[in-house]
Amino acid sequence: MALDETAGAATPHAHWTPADLVAARAHVLDTNPRPGRTARAALAEVTDSWLAGLVVTAAGTNDADIALVAVGGHGRGELLPGSDLDLLLLHAPNVDIAPIADRIWYPIWDAGLRLDHSVRTVPEARRTAAKDLKVLMGLLDARLLTGDDRLLDQLRAGVLADWRALAPQRLEELYASVSERRSRAGELAHLVEPDLKESYGGLRDLAVLRAIAAAWVTDVPHETVRVAAGTVLDTREALQRITGKATDKLVREVQPEVATMLDFNDAEALRRNVGLAGRAIAHASDVVWHRVRRQGRTGVRRLRSLRDNPGRTPLVDGAVVQDGEVVLARDAKPGSDPVLALRAAAAAAQSGLLLSPHTISRLATESAPLPVPWPRPARDALISLLGAGKATVPVWEALDQAGLIVTWIPEWELVRGLPQDSPVHVWTVDRHLVQTAVEASSLTRESDRPDLLLLGALLHDLGKGLPGDHSHAGAAVVPTIGARLGLDSADIAVLEQLVAQHLLLSETATRRDPGDPATARAVADQVGSARTLHLLHLLTHADARATGPSVWTEWRAELVADLVRRAQALLSGEEVPPLPTLSDDERALANVTTVSVRLAPSGAGGWRVAVGAPDSIGLLATLAGILSLHRLTVRSAHTLTVGSVAVAVCDVEPMFGDPPDGSRLEQDLRAALSGQIDVEARLAAREGTLVQDAPAARVELLTGVSDDATVLEVRAQDAPGLLHRVAGAVSSTGVDVRAARVDTMGSSVVDVFYLLGPDGGALPADVAVNVREVVAEALA
Repeated sequence: MALDETAGAATPHAHWTPADLVAARAHVLDTNPRPGRTARAALAEVTDSWLAGLVVTAAGTNDADIALVAVGGHGRGELLPGSDLDLLLLHAPNVDIAPIADRIWYPIWDAGLRLDHSVRTVPEARRTAAKDLKVLMGLLDARLLTGDDRLLDQLRAGVLADWRALAPQRLEELYASVSERRSRAGELAHLVEPDLKESYGGLRDLAVLRAIAAAWVTDVPHETVRVAAGTVLDTREALQRITGKATDKLVREVQPEVATMLDFNDAEALRRNVGLAGRAIAHASDVVWHRVRRQGRTGVRRLRSLRDNPGRTPLVDGAVVQDGEVVLARDAKPGSDPVLALRAAAAAAQSGLLLSPHTISRLATESAPLPVPWPRPARDALISLLGAGKATVPVWEALDQAGLIVTWIPEWELVRGLPQDSPVHVWTVDRHLVQTAVEASSLTRESDRPDLLLLGALLHDLGKGLPGDHSHAGAAVVPTIGARLGLDSADIAVLEQLVAQHLLLSETATRRDPGDPATARAVADQVGSARTLHLLHLLTHADARATGPSVWTEWRAELVADLVRRAQALLSGEEVPPLPTLSDDERALANVTTVSVRLAPSGAGGWRVAVGAPDSIGLLATLAGILSLHRLTVRSAHTLTVGSVAVAVCDVEPMFGDPPDGSRLEQDLRAALSGQIDVEARLAAREGTLVQDAPAARVELLTGVSDDATVLEVRAQDAPGLLHRVAGAVSSTGVDVRAARVDTMGSSVVDVFYLLGPDGGALPADVAVNVREVVAEALA
């Protein structure tokens, strides 16, 4: 068969030069300005035609013993501006292929295109695929560009036969590679800057799903995955058009341009849609891998049909377990049993099982709407689903993918796939809410109202999908949701309060002076009930743990617990326990005659630095600078003056490793106080190596926070020596810092300073305003 007569092969452009191809590809992009299937197909068509012409020129039109084959994404016709040309030159054993190959590859390089190429006989290609999963998966998408189609048919048949025969071993290997990549590249849906190819839920997982389908192991979802794949591919194409590079990472800097090219309102809308697409792919992958691995770790067999495996174990009214999944009973009628979907989902999660995809589809299309208000069994089923721990996540995700969650809780659409603003968050807003319920499920035994705890966990950040302060915006929709769920007015009021105040404990504990009586009193007054305070404490715990691994530290947990104990005492009419600000050893520092530093582990997993020194304005600023130079992050600071000696105590955490020896800190602090070390200059030198591009700091005076001190709050981009700079600015006005609290969230920090005047009380109004202006100028 002549090369240019091969059925389905590209029409050769035998006389095009590399420059002609570059011009033709540019014309395709110019005439298809919006990324999409049409543009990718046109780019593939013009490139394939040129490649076919190269083969005609290199081998002649009557040579029937070679075939040029596109593999991988090129084989699927998904050619992007930055795509490699993935080519396999197949040949019969008797062909002198080397000179032919050179005449094909060199013009491709001359055109400036990236080339991933190989030259093999059919047996060689088959043996390589049997050893290398990457090669095998590429060949599963092989497409003839030009040449002898019999060679490709032989190869495809052999590779598929080998793949299906070796699936038990090869799928385990493939699963291990997917798991490693997921751990390394993260999940596309939840990343601020996802890798559209490598992140879990990206294009690499689509290739994996096609490989599993080709192995005839289990069914693979098609339509939802096809739509999601289009979204991710369009985004990748836009990214490569804008950057002019073969890049797959959707970095922040180009997201606005990509959003504009794809007709999204802004970068957040782009990330949300790409994230939802990635989540659909990831969910399909999770379901497929669950089925593959359920069939046995030592061997993989084809999934048996219901007729072959009639064994069905009753699970709950209307649902049974079959072949490791929850399916509907034969007499189940979703159309006349509106609670069935929730009941089956709760039973599946409580049993650590998944609802079968077919069952999910039936429930989504056949279920009758729940009556409003919900009957008690429906609400109980929702609570049971939320309280199932880790098993809640895959069941909830399946319901969400099918659109069932938004039919039950329409407000869920506000946060579905919504990206987080803060980098400390690991998950999107909706996934964070589910994870908070997972964390709360382990705390339900500590509460007499686990139902309100779990509902509070699910709803606490719902307001992030609304304008304004998310706590209050979310609380405003709680009455509507609570009434729909059938809660009484008292429970709705508690749930509304949990949502409105879910940040109260964490922010107060980390940003207010625990030694100030006004701190615990403010919490007690706002919460008003010991029972609600306990629920709020549990919700705070669950919320922080669900945010990310760096949020709920031992230090933060201890601060919150101590605040709750003091507020609980006030609410119960008991004596508020005294707060030990200084240990006996630390108080002994008031007797020193020169600078003395003590460093010891603290009970909160960090370290405590205690300093005694002759009293002077600016001691805290100098100490903060020395600690920063030694890579110690200050979490809190207190000062106490006894006669002519000042005692300063700081809770610190090393940025990495262990802290320096206490004697080294003492030596450097003495040198700094005597002027031998220019702390300001050294910190400035460190900051000069960093790129600073952040919003301006915000400096405010807070009212009603303390009875006997002026409180200054600074919100700024975290940077080395920030506490030193602020404390130094305060000291320059002749004002003392009694206490300082530092709360760091990713790259942002909130510093709160309790300031005292010469008389040991709050500052006069004009002095306070002057301090604020001086600090703001120092941070400008």
